[in-house]
Amino acid sequence: MAAEGGGKEMNEIKTQFTTREGVYKLLTHSEYSRPNRVPFNSQGSNPVKVSFVNVNDQSGNGDRICFNVGRELYFYIYKGVRKAADLSKPIDKRIYKGTQPTCHDFNHLTATAESVSLLVGFSAGQVQLIDPIKKETSKLFNEEVSLKDTACCSKNLKLVELIDKSRVTCVKWVPGSESLFLVSHASGNMYLYNVEHTCGTTAPHYQLLKQGENYSVHTCKSKSTRNPLLKWTVGEGALNEFAFSPDGKFLACVSQDGFLRVFNFDAVELHGTMKSYFGGLLCVCWSPDGKYIVAGGEDDLVTVWSFLDCRVIARGHGHKSWVSVVAFDHYTTSVEESDPMEFSGSDEDFQDQMIHFGRDRANSTQSRLSKRNSTDSRPVSVTYRFGSVGQDTQLCLWDLTEDILFPHLPLSRTRTHTNVMNATSPPAGATIITNTSSNTTNGNNSGANTPGINSIATTLPRSNSLPHSAASSGGGISSGIMDSAIATGVSKFATLSLHDRKERHHEKDHKRNHSMGHISSKSSDKLNLLTKTKTDPAKTLGTLLCPRMEDVPLLEPLICKKIAHERLTVLIFLEDCLVTACQEGFICTWARPGKVVSSF
Repeated sequence: MAAEGGGKEMNEIKTQFTTREGVYKLLTHSEYSRPNRVPFNSQGSNPVKVSFVNVNDQSGNGDRICFNVGRELYFYIYKGVRKAADLSKPIDKRIYKGTQPTCHDFNHLTATAESVSLLVGFSAGQVQLIDPIKKETSKLFNEEVSLKDTACCSKNLKLVELIDKSRVTCVKWVPGSESLFLVSHASGNMYLYNVEHTCGTTAPHYQLLKQGENYSVHTCKSKSTRNPLLKWTVGEGALNEFAFSPDGKFLACVSQDGFLRVFNFDAVELHGTMKSYFGGLLCVCWSPDGKYIVAGGEDDLVTVWSFLDCRVIARGHGHKSWVSVVAFDHYTTSVEESDPMEFSGSDEDFQDQMIHFGRDRANSTQSRLSKRNSTDSRPVSVTYRFGSVGQDTQLCLWDLTEDILFPHLPLSRTRTHTNVMNATSPPAGATIITNTSSNTTNGNNSGANTPGINSIATTLPRSNSLPHSAASSGGGISSGIMDSAIATGVSKFATLSLHDRKERHHEKDHKRNHSMGHISSKSSDKLNLLTKTKTDPAKTLGTLLCPRMEDVPLLEPLICKKIAHERLTVLIFLEDCLVTACQEGFICTWARPGKVVSSF
């Protein structure tokens, strides 16, 4: 990057960048946008989002892309690095009135060349299930006012009562399910739906199922099973995003109150929490093996949190404004297995295996993770690659390496750019909490011990890490296995008796150009007042929830490049490319090193 004061060079839009793997190149002919390619006036509009699905088309070109721009929703064949984009022939195009698409998600289990199930969330709180191949709208959820679809609907469709009137912030299919999906709102609520059930003709009635520190879960009751099956109330302010763990058992949520909360999804139990350095958290993602979570937000940082240890293990500073998306690169993240009896020596002393994690194939990914975790006696070394984009229009790539993950262990050897260490790998998704000598965990976990991190290194040998002094907060630690005996099917929830609860007032959206979040703590839900307590940021700073900057390693990005004129809203890693999008409505394809087709 240019030195400070470089002016013109610093503001130059990059069309390629170089990492250790080689050169990533922007494919200008693979740019997707509205057919007229005119930059979208993004003032006051919702973020551009992108979803992918593979329909297993026999032609060999089964990738499909969906993206929203303003009031419009587009569905195209995605040609990636193979051919130029043809914007004149969308498979489906929809223009909505009175509301705007905010997010969407494909069901990868049910997708075929003849039919796909796409969930679309809207700014007025609605959720729509559509099939863009058949050009059908099958169901509407959380609908009261008319939602007119000018592409295929000649009349208004509506339900009687709205479940939540605030903006939909995230919608995802529950992993492994063909019918269950989860929706979060700016009100701070999440709802579990089943596409096979109706939403009823009256407002839902809720009964408390479980409550804990700053969260509560309610069931919905009626004479017949109806939507929503569950209502989650999480934190204060908007629930900005959530992500399921690779095995689908855990759910990570980030909220405008600055907290990451990780739940056992089936048992509706809180596993652990983390607080941002300041401001709200906006985005979250899991490592391919489910051991680490990365979150970003209004503190301009990326924060790496250990699922096993329930603590922050590193922060990354490279962005100059809010971080809007974080994502792991499953194809560059690597796992190496080695002989546990040999901690140093020649190459013949090691058995190495490189595992590349795939996109959109949960079963395939899980089988690889199971293979890795089934050899508990074999130490592994991992290099995680993840990326982030922000409102500063910059793309950052980061490497999370063994010297950050296990700083107390000596290096066994160095293989090209990967620092290889030996450590026992617990099963992915395990809830065993690791003992540390210098940190204390929250009271949510107690029990058995597991080999883990004993201290923070005083210096970091990696070139992309800044050295800091070790934390010495002192105190004891309780650790263990979370009880999941209460796990039960959601079908049972609807049979419980219910009481009326007042809906929470949704929180006012934050202004995107502010450098710190403005969090409202007002709520009209009396029950929520029992489970919610304000957390003083000054009291969390310097604790396990929010370590001071000098107490954890600070990562520097491998690359940090300005790649757009407007704020970035999308980062997706595919096998042969990575995809970004900005608020102007341009979806860009960056070919990985060596993946550019010569004829292209």
